[in-house]
Amino acid sequence: MNIIVVGCGKLGVAIVEQLVAEGHTITVIDRNKDRLGSRLGGLDVMTYCGDGCSAATLDGAGIDHANLFIAAMDTDETNLLSCVIAKKKSKSNCRTIARVRNPIYSMETGFLKQELDIDMVINPELATADEFARIFKFPYASQIDTFLIQRAELVHFKVKPDSKLNDVMLMDIKTKHNCKVLVSMVERGDEVFIPNGHFVLKEGDMVGVMGNQKDIYSFFQKFGLGTKKASNVIIVGGGKTGYYVARILDNSGISTKIIELNRERCDFLSENLPNVDVICGDGTAKDILIEEGIQNAAGLAALTDIDEENILLSLNARSITDVKTATKVSRTNFEDVISQLNLDTIIFPNRIVSDRVLQFVRSLQYTMGSNIESFRRLGGGKVEALGFKVTDCSSVTGTALMNMKLKENVLICIISRNGKNIIPSGSDTIEVGDRVVIVHANADIKNIEDILE
Repeated sequence: MNIIVVGCGKLGVAIVEQLVAEGHTITVIDRNKDRLGSRLGGLDVMTYCGDGCSAATLDGAGIDHANLFIAAMDTDETNLLSCVIAKKKSKSNCRTIARVRNPIYSMETGFLKQELDIDMVINPELATADEFARIFKFPYASQIDTFLIQRAELVHFKVKPDSKLNDVMLMDIKTKHNCKVLVSMVERGDEVFIPNGHFVLKEGDMVGVMGNQKDIYSFFQKFGLGTKKASNVIIVGGGKTGYYVARILDNSGISTKIIELNRERCDFLSENLPNVDVICGDGTAKDILIEEGIQNAAGLAALTDIDEENILLSLNARSITDVKTATKVSRTNFEDVISQLNLDTIIFPNRIVSDRVLQFVRSLQYTMGSNIESFRRLGGGKVEALGFKVTDCSSVTGTALMNMKLKENVLICIISRNGKNIIPSGSDTIEVGDRVVIVHANADIKNIEDILE
C-alpha cells in the first residue's frame, strides 16, 4: 500500500517503523527537514518537507495515489484538518487516521468520524490508560489483551517459585482441573513457545492464558493466584494519561491518588476529578512517596513524561514495599534491557497505537473470507495474536479442527459463536459468522485462510 504519514515525532516514527517492516511504500511529511533526516535514518522511506495541512504539500507527497493517510502531528486540530484536506485531494479513495488527544474530543469520536469523514480516530493516552486500568483491576497479571469485542482476554502472568502451576502439564489444566481456559503462549528466557498439551510449565515462565473473564478468574482461584482488584492506587504524573487512568479507576471503585508537580495542572485535576485525591509535589522523590502512603498502596502507576523517571520511580517503589507497579515507557529502543529489571508491568504507548494502525492496514489489505478485528504483537514481537470475523465460506469453515492441517506454530485459541465463547477441541468447527482468535509465531498470517498449510 502507498501510505503517507504526517509527523515525525516519537509516535510517527514508531508507526513508520512497523509499516516499513510490513513492506508498505511510505512517504513521511514534516516541517523540519533535519528531523526527517535524523529520525528516519536507515529506514526505506521517502520524505517530504512541508506543512501537513497544506494542499500543495499533500500534492507534492503524492496524495493522489495514496491508499492511507495518517496524521500524527502535535496538535489535534492540525491532524483533523490535514485528514479532511487529504480526503478532498485524494483521487484513490484514500482512508484517513487522525491522532486526537484532547479529552473533550475523546467524547466526540463518533461525531468526528462521521461529520469529517475520518476513518479512524486514535487517542494514544486513552488507549494507554485502558491498559493501565485493566492491570490494576487484575493486579496479578503483567499484561491483559482483549479480543472478541472485549468478550475474551489473554492474561499474561509469571509462574512464581511457590506456584501450584510449577511442573503442571498443560493438558491437565482442562482434564484434571476442569478449567475452561487455553494456555496460548509461554515465554521462557529468550524463547517464545506456542505450546501443545504436553508442554510442562516451569518457574519463571511468562504464561498467556486465553478465555472469558469469568473462566480466567476461576482458573486463577483454583491455582491460588490473586484475583482481587487493587484497593488503592497512586498515580505519579497528572498528564493526559494520568487523568484518564484516574477517571477509569475512580469509576471502577478503586481509591485513587495523583501526585503532580505542576500547580496549574493540579487545579485542573482537582476540578475535573472530584473523587480523586490530588497532591502537588514531586512523586519521584522517595520521601514524598512515603509521606503519601506508598507502603499501604496496592498499586503504583508511573506516568511522568520521562521514561527514565518512570523506570527509577517504579524501582524505587519496589525497594520500599511489594507494590504492584505499572510503568509507562515511550521508547522501545532498550526493551531488552528494561525487561531484565525488577518491574511488574511495562506499557509502551507507541506500540499500542502502532498495533491498532497495523490492524486497520491489514483489514484494508486482506478481506477474503474474514475481517481482522484485533491485532496484538506479543513476546517482544515474536508472536502475533489476531482476532478475525469469518464473513464467507472458505477452506477453514465446516471442517473439524482435527482434520485441518495448520501451519507450524499456529494455535486456534477461541471461537465465539452467537456470543458464546468456545475453547476449541478437535471436533469443533469454524463457521460463517464466528469470531476466531489465533496466535502464531512467524507464520505470516494476514487472512483466516492463512492458518492452513
